[in-house]
Amino acid sequence: MGTATQFIVGFIGALGAFCLGAVIGWSGPVENEVKKSNAYSFTPGQTEWGLVGSLMTLGAAFSCIPVGVLIGKIGRKITMLILLPPFFIGWLLILLASHIAMLLVGRFIVGFCGGAFCVACPMYVTEIAQVQYRGTMGCFFQLLIVFGILYAFVVGGFVKTFYFNIACAILPVIFFILMIFMPESPIFLAQKGKPEKAEKSLKFLRGKDADVSGELKEMSAEGQKEKASVGKILCRRITLKGLFLSIGLMLFQQMTGINAIIFYSTFIFETAGSTLEPRISTIIVGIVQAIATIISILVIEKVGRKILLLLSACMMGISTLIMALYFGMLKDSGVGWLALIAVCVFIIGFSLGFGPVPWLMMAELFAEDVKALAGSIAGTTNWCFAFIVTLLFPVLNDMIGATACFAIFFGFAVAAFVFILFLIPETKGKTLNEIQAKMGEKGE
Repeated sequence: MGTATQFIVGFIGALGAFCLGAVIGWSGPVENEVKKSNAYSFTPGQTEWGLVGSLMTLGAAFSCIPVGVLIGKIGRKITMLILLPPFFIGWLLILLASHIAMLLVGRFIVGFCGGAFCVACPMYVTEIAQVQYRGTMGCFFQLLIVFGILYAFVVGGFVKTFYFNIACAILPVIFFILMIFMPESPIFLAQKGKPEKAEKSLKFLRGKDADVSGELKEMSAEGQKEKASVGKILCRRITLKGLFLSIGLMLFQQMTGINAIIFYSTFIFETAGSTLEPRISTIIVGIVQAIATIISILVIEKVGRKILLLLSACMMGISTLIMALYFGMLKDSGVGWLALIAVCVFIIGFSLGFGPVPWLMMAELFAEDVKALAGSIAGTTNWCFAFIVTLLFPVLNDMIGATACFAIFFGFAVAAFVFILFLIPETKGKTLNEIQAKMGEKGE
């Protein structure tokens, strides 16, 4: 029963990722309706629409560090709960927008709140999981992001923007109601010198008759370590190494082009001349992404993080090379299906490795006393890279063409493969303390 309970709690704790997925997937389905003035009383220009797509990533970048501080002070659960009312307000602004400014502010707010879950959700889920389930449960975050994106693609593809906005606005409300009944992270409670509450949380997660004394002892020992200053913690060699690796993974996750493909999927298929209706092509991409992420969850504790990342980089490199060649030489050859297949290969590759693993490793690479702050720094850099890609992709596409854009993504995929091969450690099956010890050995 304890296993089932922690999986259910982990799934509910990661629902913020589903809310974020809906935010990410929103712009693709509504683009045509908004640009044709059928959704709002105003019509955004190309630059304004670029901001609509990219402002959510900027909002997310602004949220990670404040949330990293909050989850260390008031807890993972409470932080997630207080983010949900403003999340709902952001969707209301998008729903009721009568001016472009309301839409932009709404997108920034939902991005801010959704991006905050990138730090809070992986940390909460990995902290409630037993070691043997941490890899699987650590992937819940990415799984629910892709299900949120698929939700947006399906609902947004078949209903008017007004009703689509309502369908997105109810998500934070549902999450709030469910999360109220979940326990706080036992690791956080132990850190705060509350062993009785930590034990109660562990008993809830493992089963009331489970022996949690070993886990509790390790958590309490971690919580009783001497508290150093923030500057001293961040300047430790092992922390700097963890930041370098985590930020590197975040860089390659974004710079290989995932958000450009997700945000502008409809546009890509229209430009590619695919014979399938663009919204159907986009839904196919969402389904493929969900299936590949589920496969990743099923194999990550058997295969390991590093192999999945290497495979991921290979598949993304091959697909972006095909896309570059397609737009460069084959666009008028009547093989529009090639673009859809290449995008699907990219999505499968991304979802197997670079989708879930960087977020999982962000929660694995740091010691408990620095995890909240270091994880928030890594999350901030992720969203800054995402903002750059989503804002520049349509601009660069106009200036240098799709061929050059996908060639750049190909270059980053090759660099990612080299980075993983030589620098990323395998963390499969290791406790968080064992990972720290391993990194410390290599860092000396």
